Order: sequence, then structure tokens, then C-alpha cells
Amino acid sequence: MRLPCGLPVLLLLLTAAAVAPLNARVLRVDIASRNDILSGKQFGDAGAYERITGRVYFSLPIANAHNQRIVDLSNAVNLKNGEVEFSSDFVAVRPKDTHKANGSMLLEVPNRGRARILSLVDGGDQDLASDAGDAWLLSSGYTIVSLGWQWDADGPDALRFFAPVAKENGKSITGLLRGDLMPSEAMPEIPLGHLILGSIGGSEYPVSAPDDPRNSLTVRNARHGVRTVIPRGQWQFARTVDGKLTPSNRHIHLDAGFQPGKIYEYVYVVADPVVAGGGFAAIRDFASYAKHAPDAVTPAARVYGEGISQNGRFLRDFLYQGFNADEDGRRALDGVLAHVAGAGRGSFNLRFAQPSRDAQPTSSVFFPTDIFPFTDLPEADPITGDTGGLLDRPASEKVVPRIFFSNTSYEYWGRAAALIHVSADGKRDVPVSDNVRIYHFTGLQHFSGPFPAEKGKGDLLGQQPQSPLPIKYFWRSMIANLDAWVRSSTLPPASSYPKIAEGTLVPLREYALPAIPGVNRPHEANEAWRLDFGPNWREGILALQPPKVDEPFPVLVPQVDADGNERDGVHLPEITVPLATYTGWNGRDPSIGAPDQRVAFEASYLPFPKTPAERQKTGDPRRSIAERYSSRDLYISHYKDAIEELVKQRWILPEDREPLLHRGEQEWSEATK
Repeated sequence: MRLPCGLPVLLLLLTAAAVAPLNARVLRVDIASRNDILSGKQFGDAGAYERITGRVYFSLPIANAHNQRIVDLSNAVNLKNGEVEFSSDFVAVRPKDTHKANGSMLLEVPNRGRARILSLVDGGDQDLASDAGDAWLLSSGYTIVSLGWQWDADGPDALRFFAPVAKENGKSITGLLRGDLMPSEAMPEIPLGHLILGSIGGSEYPVSAPDDPRNSLTVRNARHGVRTVIPRGQWQFARTVDGKLTPSNRHIHLDAGFQPGKIYEYVYVVADPVVAGGGFAAIRDFASYAKHAPDAVTPAARVYGEGISQNGRFLRDFLYQGFNADEDGRRALDGVLAHVAGAGRGSFNLRFAQPSRDAQPTSSVFFPTDIFPFTDLPEADPITGDTGGLLDRPASEKVVPRIFFSNTSYEYWGRAAALIHVSADGKRDVPVSDNVRIYHFTGLQHFSGPFPAEKGKGDLLGQQPQSPLPIKYFWRSMIANLDAWVRSSTLPPASSYPKIAEGTLVPLREYALPAIPGVNRPHEANEAWRLDFGPNWREGILALQPPKVDEPFPVLVPQVDADGNERDGVHLPEITVPLATYTGWNGRDPSIGAPDQRVAFEASYLPFPKTPAERQKTGDPRRSIAERYSSRDLYISHYKDAIEELVKQRWILPEDREPLLHRGEQEWSEATK
């Protein structure tokens, strides 16, 4: 059968479109799908958008100085001609006509493989399948790319990073790995991966030697508690399948079951580490490719790294480890938005890295997360004598980006956030460099809770309803302010956070929460610790599991006013014109165990009494709503004034006045019904 004369040319064009040409260390970009968003809908001056999915292929020469910080790179099994190949899944959303883009890219570091920034900021579908929300990002002309960086991101839809394993002289490398968790219900067995919020955040490694005597399982009541060893005869690497106990290299079965409210910690032998630190190079090299390749699939003049929680910590570590200089010494990320990272970095560029592990009140305890140094400028540890700053390497290479470090109230209680702006001895505030802004969003939790406020579920079941305060509007202003700062040197709002000198940042013993009826005051907050994982752990090789734990760094929390709301930081109208107390913590519900400890990620919503009679009946020291506001109109008037002040100071965009006001009206109705 003879082909139509034009078909070979058509096939050639289609093939060329599916595989973009190489540039620098990006070998190629394979495009799996390319679709118009909402059937070609026009988004302001940016016009129609398209959504592209595929995989990016990288090659890293091991001799390049900017790659030599990647642990085990020279041991990669696919090392060939002095280079090692990796690849990353990606999703890109860009104007179809790239000349209509605004020139700025949000390069999202996805949380455990899940892209989120589009739905968070614009309020529609993350994949834009049927709803683009209010399409602020798209109407503003931004290009948005989510790039896989985590080698063990779990789930069929996860954006993954594909990296080789490492061997030494052709032989398997072995080591010890550790995990822990506190169940919220009884469980006969647990997975070896990082179980977080009921899902696997990272699959991690299977046990390689189930009978090795170094494998262990312990239990304790709290993160500071004494470990009790569970005899080896009472547990095994197994899971129940069709009612039968079956050997498994990815599960632990405990004969008596895992009980809620207890921390179970396991250590086991693993083999064949993945070269996980290549994920830093993937972010770096894609940013440079977008800015410098004439044929880039997603061209941009400016690239802003964006990360939330785990990925905010990734960006802090990316900067600390010196990955913002590409292989030619050029700045990769022009701006960084690191949100709710606290003082943390993480297990991203280590042998047997566990990138999903964080630092929660009752799990991921004593992992290399909140580790010195914490501040952007150099600091000194008064106990160890260590010195350093988060930005030492990018400063020495003249590639420091413009940076926003933003945190909510939760991170001061759950992620040692004060350490990013105080001395290591906790005695004084320290300067912040000109390229950095630190923002504390008062009364918010790690991720915004639902409105109307309700308690969390499962592992997040707290004693109080969650804080429902929204982060969305702050995100939009941060993106706009960072873009203006990088694009035209328009200074963003000054840093806003609690300070020792002003009495708004205090030791836990001085925390002045009013005695609100039915509310249990927390007796502890998460510390950062001086940890020792063995002689070579600073080079990425962890030999001691669990680590040796030395002195903690001081814990400081934001001070509160007579209502229990934090005094300093950036205040939404809900704090300036309050109807409730919003704390940075929430106790665990007794039904999930350990009620004297805090639930991860959550703050508390504690509504004011409605009337003086209600206040007097319960003994609540806080003034009632009726005593504060004589009418709904007065409340709304004050709320409008608070919005206008936020707009004036550029914490909120002018176009977000109306949605915020509508939210205030809803909150009044909910609080007074």
C-alpha cells in the first residue's frame, strides 16, 4: 500500500514536535500530551493557554564542580563517558503564543509528587479540566511548570524523578534506614514508607536483609520518651493477604498490633541507594534551560522556585547546598517562594535519602530536617562552635535570588520557625539580608482548614476546630510582589515577624494564653536538635540510626494579646477585627491517643462567646462579640478598614477586596447564628 505523498513529511513534523531539541544539560523533552485549556478560552492579554505533560531528560557531568555536591553521583550505575542521566516528569501550563506570556515562570517543586499551586492560587481544578477558578495566574500571563524531583513519590499520578542507584566498584552499597509513626487507630501492620495523613508520602526502601540482627522495633510514649525494644519474636516483615500472613519486604506485622498514641520506631538494613540529590540538579537545570534555550518548551525570562512545606524545605536546602548556580555558574532561580518550611531543610541529598520525612510532633522525630544553620546570614552555634549561613554558597557565587520565607502560626510551634531570625542561643534577633523577606501570617495553620471551621479527621483529629483562615490571598500578593521585585526592583513589603526585642517572641514559659474554658494549653513545642548520624553524615553518609541526640536549640513562640491572638506578624482582618482566637497549635483528640500532645499541622479556632451572659456563664475572660461590636454594620465597617490597610501595604491585591469582604460577611453570620 502506497502512502499519500504528504504523509512522510507530516510524520516527520509530528515527531519533531513531540521531542524538543536539547540544550546544555537538558538532553531532550519528550511530550506525552498537549491540550488547549478549556477549549481555547482566552485569558486576558495572555490569550489561550495549553497544558503540556511529558518527561525531561538530563545529563550531569561528574567532573563539573557544580555537580560534585551530589552524593554518590560518581557511583551511579549508568555512569557513561563521565556523565550520569536522570529524568523528571513535568506538567506545564503556558500561553499558546509564548510572546503573550509575561516572561515569568513559577517553577513548582511539587509536594510528594502532587502539583497544587494552580488550584491553591486560582481556586479551580489543578489540571484545569473543567474549572480555572478566577484564573488570576493565567490572566496575568504566568507560565507554571511542576517538575518531578522526588525519586520515591508514590501513586499513579505522582510527578516523579527517575534516578539511577549507586554501587561501589560494582558491588551493592548497604546501610541502615529508620522510620517512625504514631497511629491514630489500632493497626496490625504498617508500611515501611513514610505514612503521612493516611497516604504514603514516599515509598522509601524495602528491607534487604530481613533476618539481620540490626533490624529493630521500639515503642515510646512521646518523642522525648524512653524507647522500649519490642522482642524480635513478636514482629516480622510481613503483611496480611487474603487473611494469611505473607512475607513482605515493605511491611512490618506486630503480633499485638500497633496501638494509637504510641510512637513506633523501626531500623532496618537496606541496599542500593538511589542518587536522590540529582533532584536538586533537575530543578536547577530546568530553570536554566527555560531561560537560555532558544527552543525551550516553556521559555521564560525569569524563573521563581515555589515550594510549600516539604518543598519549601527543599528550596532552603537547594540554596544552602549551592545549587542555584548552574553548570556555567549562572543564576538558576531568580526568586524563591519558600512557604511553611519553618527552620527546616531535609533528607534530599543523602545516601538512602528519605525526602518525604519531615518533623512532626509525634512522627519523623530526630530526622535531619531542622538542622543548623537556620539563618540566611552567617551565625554561630555557641555549643558546637559551628558557623555558617543558609546563603553562604550562593553569596560566594554571586547567585543569590530574591527570597520570601513565609510561615504561619503553626510553624513557630511545629517547625522551630523562630530560628530563622534569632541567634542560635535564642537571646536576640538577628539581621536579615537585603535579598530576603520573612513573613509570619498570623493565625493561619500549615494548610488552610475548611470554612466553616471544623475538626480534622483521622490522624488530624484535634481537640478544637482547625483554623479556617485562608492563605490564598497572601499567595497572590506574594507572587505579584516577588515578580515586581525581580522584574523592576520594586521593593516588596518589609519583613514582618515577631521579635525578641519587642516582646512579641518569647520562651514557652512566658506564653500568655488566657484561660479559655475547655481549652488545654500546650506544654511543649517542637525543637530543633543537634544530631549526630556518624562521622561522615555531613558528607551525606548516615551510619548511626537512630542518631545521637545532643542539646536542643531554644524554642520561642509568638506572644499573644488578651484575646489569645498573636500580636505581631501580618494580620488578616480576622485578627485585626476578631470574632475568635486563632492559636498556632491544636491538641490531639483523646480518641486517637496521646491527648497531652499536639496534632500535626493544625492551629485552633476558638470562637468568642456571643453575648455577655454566655461569657459570664462559662467564665470566658474574652469579651463577647456583642460587647465588641454593637451591630453587624459596625463590624463590617471595621473589617473593610482592615482590608484597605492590607491593600495599601500590598499584602492583598486590590482585586481581592470583594472576595475578602464576602468572607467577612460569611464569618459574621457563622459566628452570630
